[in-house]
Amino acid sequence: MRPNSATSRRAAARLVTVGVACCLFGVNAHSDSWPLFRGSRTQTGVAAGKLSASLSLKWRFKTGDAITSSPVTDGKRVFVGSQDHSVYAVSLASGKKLWSFRTGDAVEAPPCYVDGRVLIGSKGGTLYCLDAVGGKRKWQYGTDGEIMGGATYARDAKTGKLAKILVGSYDNRVHCVNADTGKKLWTYETDNYVNGTPAVAGDNVAFGGCDGVLHLVSITTGKKVRSVEVGDYIAASAAVVGTRAYVGHYGNELISIDLTLKKILWRYKSRQPFFSSPAVDANVIVIGDRDKRVHCVDRATGKGRWTFSTRGEVDSSPVICDGKVVVGSGDGRLYLLSLATGKKLWSYEIGEAVTSSPAIDSGTVVLGAADGYLYAFK
Repeated sequence: MRPNSATSRRAAARLVTVGVACCLFGVNAHSDSWPLFRGSRTQTGVAAGKLSASLSLKWRFKTGDAITSSPVTDGKRVFVGSQDHSVYAVSLASGKKLWSFRTGDAVEAPPCYVDGRVLIGSKGGTLYCLDAVGGKRKWQYGTDGEIMGGATYARDAKTGKLAKILVGSYDNRVHCVNADTGKKLWTYETDNYVNGTPAVAGDNVAFGGCDGVLHLVSITTGKKVRSVEVGDYIAASAAVVGTRAYVGHYGNELISIDLTLKKILWRYKSRQPFFSSPAVDANVIVIGDRDKRVHCVDRATGKGRWTFSTRGEVDSSPVICDGKVVVGSGDGRLYLLSLATGKKLWSYEIGEAVTSSPAIDSGTVVLGAADGYLYAFK
């Protein structure tokens, strides 16, 4: 397809329309809650509301093993998985346990909350749909590989009813299942493991994996729309804003991709691989790196604005909120940084590695750590 063809122009126009919607809903539209990984289906990692420049420990909740899963919230409850083979729901206000569900295998994937349901995958390769109130299993769906990334969802275009659940697996596929029954609707096969949570871009999902390709796939048909070679493994989620996707990869680069032209617009070079997912606002991108730093990059040009050094690898994915950046580090600390300058505003020493990514709900920051605790700061 030639870039200046009428067909290409119409396709670009559709993507721009989608882009406006993505920009409008990049910040979670469900009040100030954080219902899925990165806060919204576009995976942009931006939280609504106000956030204090100095936080205090509000509560902590103990599980039986390390928490590498990233929590989500529905405004009243926090949902998270644990290496102790369980999924937990606790009160956002008090940290009191509401229910737990045994999966039979470790849970590293983040949950997804939608319409009273919690969707979460296990290292055993099973996707569970649980009732958010009591934790009762509604259905489960088996893949042939570990599920390490979060699920996302799609609604019926006419009725608005929850229709489809999508999740990647280490069986090299993205799976799309019926939201009510868990029955398979389609699978899309890649050449290697699928990591991260798929980002919804209009009628499509964008995701990468260990095949070194960013895929754009139709939610309706499960067929490839287009793909872009990025050059190395993609271990995290891509963020999508308008016609652009932003993702870090194992080749020490953060890249910007034009989804219409299938073209890499810029590359930001670092010293170590990116396992963190980027947070994207109107002007900048913030991402953690295994070089023990947090990087802030100009969204338009890919030029570095600032870096902040920690004492450990930063696999935790940052969240942007109220002119601040919240991120955990392998050095066992949670950091609060100025978005404008990268200056440290506050930090808290947990003592064990933090690879879980923060959720922010109405000014409360929640995340897990390798010590098995779920922490809430206000």
